Amino acid sequence: MIGKGKVEELAQMAQAMEADLIIFNDELSGMQLRNLEEATGVRVIDRTILILDIFAARATSREGKLQVELAQLKYRLPRLTGFGRSLSRLGGGIGTRGPGEKKLETDRRHIERRMYDIREELRQLKSTRGTQRARRQKSSVPVVALVGYTNAGKSAIMNRILAMTGREEKNVFEEDMLFATLDVQQRGVDLQNGRRFVLIDTVGFVSKLPHSLIEAFKATLEEVVYADLLLHVVDASYENHDFHIAVTERVMKELGAGGKDKIMVFNKCDLPHEQIIMEPGTENIELSARTGQGMNQLLKAIEDKLFSGRIKAKLLIPFSRGEIASYRSEERR
Repeated sequence: MIGKGKVEELAQMAQAMEADLIIFNDELSGMQLRNLEEATGVRVIDRTILILDIFAARATSREGKLQVELAQLKYRLPRLTGFGRSLSRLGGGIGTRGPGEKKLETDRRHIERRMYDIREELRQLKSTRGTQRARRQKSSVPVVALVGYTNAGKSAIMNRILAMTGREEKNVFEEDMLFATLDVQQRGVDLQNGRRFVLIDTVGFVSKLPHSLIEAFKATLEEVVYADLLLHVVDASYENHDFHIAVTERVMKELGAGGKDKIMVFNKCDLPHEQIIMEPGTENIELSARTGQGMNQLLKAIEDKLFSGRIKAKLLIPFSRGEIASYRSEERR
């Protein structure tokens, strides 16, 4: 990973700074982690372990905890040889920090068996979500999904929309930190004109997201694939927000949602930010979820995108064609 001289320099730097943890912004093998820890005398983790730790601390639902555990086991499986005591960094208890110290003695067969059990349980949860989705589609309620880089303000925008439509009691967790949202949050939004849509908040993306995490959270992120409209939320105050846009677009393409109809939402415009170069051919809106600036414009844009092709019509149905009235009643349900 790095040469002998750089390892010695790193050890001296850690000692001078009295550091108790070294984080590599790349993925390391179990042997690399062990050798670096022995050479520096300091605990070493890589980017993937850091993200897994954050995910494990944030997961609250049953599905979220299962997805994190699956990702942790996928990460650990090829590192059984040479990883040794380093796995203890993952702490104890699923949903807190990781698989736990007693998992150090678990062999490959036990891990694969546990991964199979988790996949089966996630498949059942996916089936339940599919039933709910089918019910939404049958009722013709459109779905709007919030996507974007982590900490761009997706949950804040959802809460602001809920407040504007009189549903503050349905607010979701909102915090200025990475991966505040790990579980899909769905809320019904009723507009003043009586129209309705479902708003979905999703897990935020990050650059170099480990493949195991993308695989583990595919079941959750598939809600984006079935959405009628995407709100791509961007932190306008971040100086390199173009990079965040590129990362999100790449992940969306991998999920099969790259060609979805979308609105570019540049959030945090109340903070100092550079001039925003709007994406051609896409609707772009600047707003601030904190102050409410631009939120009316966003709601109007959502309404235009979802309902502009709908017309009101009065139907005169003869008594001899009662099946038509029954069909319309079934559609409304």
